[in-house]
Amino acid sequence: MKRLIPLALTSLLALSVAALPAQAATTYTGDRVDGAQVIDQLDIADLPAGQTTRLWFRVSDQSIGQGWYVPVIVIKGTKPGARLLLTAGIHGDELNGIAVVDRLVAETDPKTLSGSIVAIPGLNTPGLLHSTRGFTSTGGTGGANLNRLMPGNAHGNPSDLYASRLWSKLFMGNADLAVDLHTQSRGTTYPMYIFAETPGARIMADHIGADVINMDPGVDGAVENMLNAHGFSAITLELGGAETFDNEMIERGLKGLRNLMRAHAMIEGKPQTLKTGFVGNTTLDVASPRGGYAYLKVRLGDTVKTGDLLATVHDGLGRETGRITAPHDGQVLSHITDPRVEPGQMTVRLIWWDAKGVCAQTGCPPKK
Repeated sequence: MKRLIPLALTSLLALSVAALPAQAATTYTGDRVDGAQVIDQLDIADLPAGQTTRLWFRVSDQSIGQGWYVPVIVIKGTKPGARLLLTAGIHGDELNGIAVVDRLVAETDPKTLSGSIVAIPGLNTPGLLHSTRGFTSTGGTGGANLNRLMPGNAHGNPSDLYASRLWSKLFMGNADLAVDLHTQSRGTTYPMYIFAETPGARIMADHIGADVINMDPGVDGAVENMLNAHGFSAITLELGGAETFDNEMIERGLKGLRNLMRAHAMIEGKPQTLKTGFVGNTTLDVASPRGGYAYLKVRLGDTVKTGDLLATVHDGLGRETGRITAPHDGQVLSHITDPRVEPGQMTVRLIWWDAKGVCAQTGCPPKK
């Protein structure tokens, strides 16, 4: 689909507010879960300023007639300002972002905040329950990737409906900027890594201080890409590996988000100039030619040349049965953490800069 490129950052907030339809008032169901009120729709405009409001959003129904609930935390400042949407856990095995949101909420004082934070630390409730990347249901949609379904379909299957409700009842009308927090999937790992699609998103990314920024055209249906397509500036922030709380990654994520908030005058202080590592716009998965046990010869961030050895593969008798070499110059962006590989499975992912890539088309800031 055609993507909308944001205007200059100084006019971004006015643009996004003007372009979006008015949001209806927050709708309460009358129920409570663990003492917190349940909502059917969010409008932060009618929530009290200078307070942190904790809610449950009833996204949809389970097949046994009970609800799927998603946590929603709104920190509304006493002064007007940017509305920052923070989402995590759209893939149910990706947990570092949940800890980042929890920490940021705990340390943010609504009485000194300008603008608002809308924090949703756990979008994919069934996926989190099952520790699966995809949305799991009994309606024939097990494993559906919610991060490929936005903005959803209110008349579609269970996962389409779930995505539609998140998009229309929580996201729309409640944000100007967005950071979708992820990790790599189970069995693999990332550095601190940002997907940025537009010039506005690239400016956001530079405030985070990541190891790698990928100026990536994205995919239709992803939270980041669809928000960008609707006139926001949004990035995806990847923080390490799955199914763990990595304290170093969590702290780095917090530092980057605080700096982003300073850059948008949400909290006091001048934004720091955080170092951005490698900037690329082209990636390639290098697959194993054989099944077996892979012995990596590279680490995250290593620079490789075409033909360099990335890994060897061994069979159950300890014999080398395959060698994986770099098909292109680049930097190691991701690699497996589980050494068991199947033929054709991604073992190492490379990233590099292509002068004909995304930034040449969109006028993004030059690579560093």
